Amino acid sequence: MKIVILGGVAAGAKAAAKARRELHDAEIDLYTDDTHISYSACGLPYYIEGNFEDYRLLLVRSPEEFEKKNVHVHLKNRAVKILPEAKQVLILDLELQKASLVDYDKLIIAIGARPVMPEIRNINLPDIFTLRKIEDGIAIKEKALKSKNAVIIGAGYIGMELLEALVRQNLKVNIIEYAPYIMPIFDEDMSKLIENQLESVNNGRFNIYTSEVATEFSGDNDGLCCVRTASGSELPADFAVLCTGVTPNVEIAKDAGIEIGVTGAIKVNDKMETNIPDIYACGDCVEENLLVSNTKIWLPLGSNANKEGRTAAINACGGEDRFPGVLGSSVTRCLNLTMSMTGLTEKKAAALGYSPVSVTVTKNDKVGYMPDVNNITLKLTADYETGLILGAQAIGAGDADKRINALTAALLGKMTVEEFYKNDLTYAPPYSPTIDPLLNAAQLLTEKVKRAD
Repeated sequence: MKIVILGGVAAGAKAAAKARRELHDAEIDLYTDDTHISYSACGLPYYIEGNFEDYRLLLVRSPEEFEKKNVHVHLKNRAVKILPEAKQVLILDLELQKASLVDYDKLIIAIGARPVMPEIRNINLPDIFTLRKIEDGIAIKEKALKSKNAVIIGAGYIGMELLEALVRQNLKVNIIEYAPYIMPIFDEDMSKLIENQLESVNNGRFNIYTSEVATEFSGDNDGLCCVRTASGSELPADFAVLCTGVTPNVEIAKDAGIEIGVTGAIKVNDKMETNIPDIYACGDCVEENLLVSNTKIWLPLGSNANKEGRTAAINACGGEDRFPGVLGSSVTRCLNLTMSMTGLTEKKAAALGYSPVSVTVTKNDKVGYMPDVNNITLKLTADYETGLILGAQAIGAGDADKRINALTAALLGKMTVEEFYKNDLTYAPPYSPTIDPLLNAAQLLTEKVKRAD
């Protein structure tokens, strides 16, 4: 059997490694237009921050390691057309500028996503970056070490991580967000708390501009000097990073007749099969099922990509595996502030037709006399009619993420808030108050949902 994999970061590399373990005698070829494979793109902000000096620590497997397992890696080779009837892919060698047809028995598409490029004048000036690949991280870090001022456009996950990274590198940073509040994936009240907590540790190192739009980059061929905004501000900038989101790479799939889902990403079933036989897709180019609401979501995360790559490989090799979907769980950090969530926000739940009710509590993450105690703010949301837990958001300098991780199990088990309140969570002074903040929130929320009695 010949298995061809398009893309080689998280999902593609995982698919290649798993396929080799499944079928020892299969011919496996991986094609990527990148210069590296199998790397942790999620670690790039922490490389820029200076948590470690050698970017090669981000590399999970090298092409040489794959070759030892008889997996053939073709760097700087881009798939330009899929021909399902002939079971072939047209591959362009970017160095030789030579195209060739490659046969396959099974095809796994893992071509990821690319940065969204906003409409800003002079966007092609030097020293304007996106952060997606290893080379991006290297270039941003090299520039940061020689700079004093930076502008970040977009205050989502990557924007927040870069804010921390650049502040830690002693730059003055301005961050611009077009939405009325930063981290707009959270409910507005939680996003405002995030902004307030960041401002409390600011000390003049950064400025946050919300409801603002970058309109023009100013500079010349020697580099950038400032970023102009719609309100008339001129923000000094030795460089800028665009963190305005990503979009799935679906063009060659769509051209081949592969169905695109409602989110704009490739539609797959729980076996990672597309609508065309023997063609699978996984990673940042596909949409997932959101288990809480049984609706579609596009959530490009490395954790999802690895799971999907594994499932695609098993099924392509004749096995049986299913990836049922995601809960929308995520976490990030900015200047010691953890921001984490799972399931539906109150706003999203209402938009999907639920009758959401929520409670928000702020508590210590451990017993108050412990030296490393910090507070966390937890927002728990349930459906008024059924009492089912719909989602949670947590922020704080304390252990916010472990509370969210506990709630993912409740979401997967479709627990009501009353059932969750009976949970036997661990307690010891270094780890939790006697009554965990999760149970405080659950107790309060049981009083707000519809009661059978």
